This record gives sequence, structure tokens and C-alpha cells, in this order.
Amino acid sequence: MTGAATVNQLVAVPALAAVALLGGSLVHALWTRTVPTRLARPTAVCAALSLLSTFGVPATGVSPGVTRGSWSLVESGLLLVLIAVVARWSPRRETWIAVPSAALAVAAWPVPLVDGGVLERTGVAVFWLLPALAAIATGLVPRRAARRHRDGVAEARRAQRLLLSRDLHDFVAHDVSGIVVQAQAARFVAANDPGQAVLALERIERAGLSALAAMDRTVAMLHGEDAPAPAEPPPGIDQLPALVDRFGQAQGIDIQLRCEPDVAAALSREAGAAAHRIVVEALTNVRRHAPDASRVEVRFSHTPTAVRLQVVNERPSRPSPGRSLPRSRSGGGLGLTALTEHAKALGGTLTAGPLTGGGWRLTAELPTTDRPDRPDSTDRRQHTDRTDSTDPTGRARTNHPKGTT
Repeated sequence: MTGAATVNQLVAVPALAAVALLGGSLVHALWTRTVPTRLARPTAVCAALSLLSTFGVPATGVSPGVTRGSWSLVESGLLLVLIAVVARWSPRRETWIAVPSAALAVAAWPVPLVDGGVLERTGVAVFWLLPALAAIATGLVPRRAARRHRDGVAEARRAQRLLLSRDLHDFVAHDVSGIVVQAQAARFVAANDPGQAVLALERIERAGLSALAAMDRTVAMLHGEDAPAPAEPPPGIDQLPALVDRFGQAQGIDIQLRCEPDVAAALSREAGAAAHRIVVEALTNVRRHAPDASRVEVRFSHTPTAVRLQVVNERPSRPSPGRSLPRSRSGGGLGLTALTEHAKALGGTLTAGPLTGGGWRLTAELPTTDRPDRPDSTDRRQHTDRTDSTDPTGRARTNHPKGTT
């Protein structure tokens, strides 16, 4: 074998190196079930070998019947795959060297093979740069989409944490106010009726434990970010009848609210506020994604350890006259994602999915807790006149569509 033939065989080195790199990465990914994130530097090495082969080895055949262009085409195809993989998964600071050098190697390989002036060689290089740009876009587009999704989820979680921090003020302030009232009452009855004083102390203890539990649950979701307290108390299940009325009248949809007895008393204030937000999000999604829904049912029921909330919307088999079918939407918002995190923080669950016959079902389970203010709040509910639109009584409520009776 002559020295020239040995030199010419070096044309195959970059292609063999790229094959080894891709093959090893594929085996490692299948074995560890992880995406390759450390290919930037080896890709830069393959690009450097390609450039050295392009401009340092004479453009002659490697062996009889095999041309320099055959190996270079294989090498360029492998480099395009590496460019896409690096642009998709490698750390950003490492891609700034690997991706441009690999793109340059892909664009430069035919330049020594062109018989012509600078203009012709530049045109060939620009032409072969287009596949490299397409490979870069193939990796960067899903990378940016994944980053936007992560940022959106993080922002939704941050918004929920800030909302929880605002709720903390109301929950703890309510318990502390109850502690002060009970302590003042105990001072007056201690001398004449020690038994009542002991009961007052027990109520003070329960209120204090409830305040501490609310603080622990809420502060655990925060990262030290401060937010101003709202001027109004957070909504709860008691406000759902009026909410259902407004949604039903605005959309002309038959919405039924079914609530088993004592559901509101079984939930803590945090869980009640979460239930209200879940219903708001579910009805908002019905308005946005299923305006042709024939009926929506909001049901609260008891389980051995939790309160189950279900929101089900059914679609008609045929659209009624004057109602247009909703446009199909790709993707969705982050409202349910944030509420799922909120439900998990409270110790519950939230799931949503399509029904077999059409429609959608959202199911949330929120744990029941003993509330120190339940006897007092129950007495207040018994002695307070409430309108039928603001008190869930357990019977079905129906909102009729516009124009019906």
C-alpha cells in the first residue's frame, strides 16, 4: 500500500467517528432510558475531523470505484443528525461551538471538488448550508416549545403559590380572631363556671392547631415571595349557586348543581376555596371549548375520607339550530395544571378527561378536615337567613336556557 493510498483512506475517518458517536449514544439512550445531552463536544471533534479531511486530504479516490464524494455525503448526513440532536438536547453554552462548526463542515465538504472560481464555490457552500439550517431548526423548534411549556407550568405554579399566600392571611386571621374571642369569654366565665372555661380553652386549642396547619400547608408552597392580602375573603362553596346561575344564563346551558348535605361543613376553608376555583375553571372551559354542551352537572358527594367534586358536560348528538359547533383547539391552557398542583398541596387529587360518548368529566377529591369553627358556623348558618341562590341545600338546581321555562 502506497503512502498516497494511506492518506486517502483518512477521508473515511470523520464518517467512522460520527457512526461510532451516534451508535454509542443510541445504545446508551436505550440502556439508561435517558436522552443524550452530552454530544456537543464529540460533535465538535467530528466537525474538526471533517474540516481537516476536506482541506487536508487530496480529493482522490479512497479505493478503486469509490470516490471522495461518497464518503463525504455519508459524513454530511451523519453530521446533520448530530446537529439536530445537539440543538435539541445539549446545554446551550456547549451548542455555540458544536453546531456552527458542524454546519460549516457540512457546507464546506464540496468546495474542494468544485472546478471554478470563488463565486461558484461560494454558491455550492451556501447551497449545502441549507440542510444544516434545516437540521438546526429541527432541534430548536421542539426545544423552544418544551421550554415555553416548562415556563408556563412554572408561572402557573407561581401564581397558585401567590394565591395561597394571599389566602393565608384570611385563614389564619379568622382562627386568631376566634382565639381572641374565646379567650375573652373564658375570662368572664372562669370565676363562676370553670367547666365553661375548660371548654373555651379546648376551642382555643383547636383554633390554634387549625391556624398552624393552614400556615404549614401554605408556606410549604411558597418560596419566600410576598404578596398583598386581598380585600375580600376567598370564595367558597356557598357562592357556587349564584355562580352557576350566572354561567347558565350567560351561555343558555342547562347547568345543575347537586350537593349532598353537610359538604360545605366537611371541607376546610382552603379546600372550599379550591373547590370554588375548580368549578370556575371547569365552567370556563365549557364556555371556551364546548359551547354546544347540552347539559352540565356539578355534583358534590361524600366519600369515606374526602369530598368528591365532579363536573360533567354532555354534548348533543345533533347541534341545535342556531348553535355552531366549536372550533377544534390544539393544546390547552394551564388552569387545570395549576389547580392539580393546588389540589395535591391540600392532600387531594384532580383528574380530567373525555367521556366515551362525547363530553368531558373533571373529578377532584378534596380531603375532609375537622374545623374548629364548625359548631359556631353551623349555628350561624341555622340562624342566618340566606336566599335560595346562595345556599347549597343538597337538592338539584337547574338553570334553564334562554327562552325556555
